[in-house]
Amino acid sequence: MKRYIKYIAVTAVTFLPLSACNDFLEVKPKGLDLEANYYKNQQEAFNGLVSVYDVVGWQGGNLTTKVGATLSASDDHLGGGEGTGDKTFTTWADYTLTPATGPQEDLWKKGFSGIFRANTMLQKLPGVPMDENVKKRYIAETLVLRAHFNFDLVRLFKNIPLLNETVTPDEMYNVVQATPQEVYAQIEADLKAAIAESNLPNTVPAASEGGRVTQGIAHALLGKVYLYQQKWAEAAAEFREVNGATPGALNAKYGYKLIDNFGDLWKSTADVKFNSESIFEVGYTSTSAGGWGCIACTEGNILNIMTGPRGYTTKTANAPDYISGWSYFPVTQSLFDAIHYDPRYKYTVANLDSLKQYGIADYTPGAQNTGYFLEKFAGRKSNTPVGQAGAPELNYPQNMYEIRLADTYLMEAEALVMAGNDLTRAADLLNAVRARVGLGAVAATMDNIKRERRLELAGEGHRWFDLVRWGDAATALADRGFVSGKHEILPIPLNELNNTKLEQSKEYGGTR
Repeated sequence: MKRYIKYIAVTAVTFLPLSACNDFLEVKPKGLDLEANYYKNQQEAFNGLVSVYDVVGWQGGNLTTKVGATLSASDDHLGGGEGTGDKTFTTWADYTLTPATGPQEDLWKKGFSGIFRANTMLQKLPGVPMDENVKKRYIAETLVLRAHFNFDLVRLFKNIPLLNETVTPDEMYNVVQATPQEVYAQIEADLKAAIAESNLPNTVPAASEGGRVTQGIAHALLGKVYLYQQKWAEAAAEFREVNGATPGALNAKYGYKLIDNFGDLWKSTADVKFNSESIFEVGYTSTSAGGWGCIACTEGNILNIMTGPRGYTTKTANAPDYISGWSYFPVTQSLFDAIHYDPRYKYTVANLDSLKQYGIADYTPGAQNTGYFLEKFAGRKSNTPVGQAGAPELNYPQNMYEIRLADTYLMEAEALVMAGNDLTRAADLLNAVRARVGLGAVAATMDNIKRERRLELAGEGHRWFDLVRWGDAATALADRGFVSGKHEILPIPLNELNNTKLEQSKEYGGTR
């Protein structure tokens, strides 16, 4: 953290799309406005707000994303990649993490970059001469984003600093960690304050403001925060607000409804982005001209190239039009067996071994190869940028869902079952998700909900968090080296401990 505080203290505010990350770690910005001289009017305040949103879709220079990293840690995927030297994700996949090895430094960097930007906004906004109602909306949006970053950090690391104000370079070495309870209390306070703000809209126009925070996002995130603290009744109430009175029907207040075709969720076309099932979505674009000089600067989705099969070639005219990717996050045999006869299989798993066996296509096995790849995000020629500046492989336009309606349906069902309340509604929620793909009704039990979450949300970055939250990780990941009481969290990055008051977590040999 000491490295990132001092850089962000002098960062420039720039106008960028509501999507992935820009190169904000510039010690001496040239030709840009320094933060100290910025926020003089409403346009500059909006630009600053966009810089906070920008971190939600942040992609690290080491190819680290929250979704990708947590995929490698779950029982549904492996780290994959090129070979034995490709350790960013395989160290989490086989639980050989140390404070110096693994994806944790990038994930720490992402979270605190977002928090520092949010705190700068919250500090500057009161003094900006602008429309007061717009200002209140900006404040509410920033509070939700700060809560989002803190929620990810406390789930990943447990022992984190709680920063509600900007930190100057001379203060950074004295920052200490808070208790998880204190962090969760602040997350709740931020979300409740945002929800209480009438200027935070229920809906936004998808074409011009898709991805901006709404009341629905705030309620959905607060529901998740309650769920992770086992506040079952409170979680169910927040999710009911999002899900509506009748599972499967339109929630007219927020415009939420399951889309008819599950497979359409994974298209990258404009008509699918920010659809009725999308609650909190990260936008990506093929037009940012992102290149290899700064991977973190691209506004394209790098998971599309990362998850594709390495060395892919077609052998017949009817072969899928996958691009040749980098073979990260191969699907495990366990997930393949669980989903193989489910209607969502063909939209979730790309079975390259079968294509190779029948002479339809070929590929080159990468590290930890299983023959199965993640269909949801595997890049295709049909969505490969053509005629755009930058590196095509870094500029795929497929959006990512942070939270979608099927997710909140299943989380509400879980909260109701755990509280022993309204099992009829819990079953209706669970079975609305199943009915969408043509499956029959089942009882509302935790086993059925767990199974449904695995199959419905496979590859979307929820599985590892679910296993830890349910206390199932030690069993599900026993063959991967998972140690109960240790690997439920990541170590504090080694570089953040030197000459600071931060303490390593006890799980990794520290004192915190």
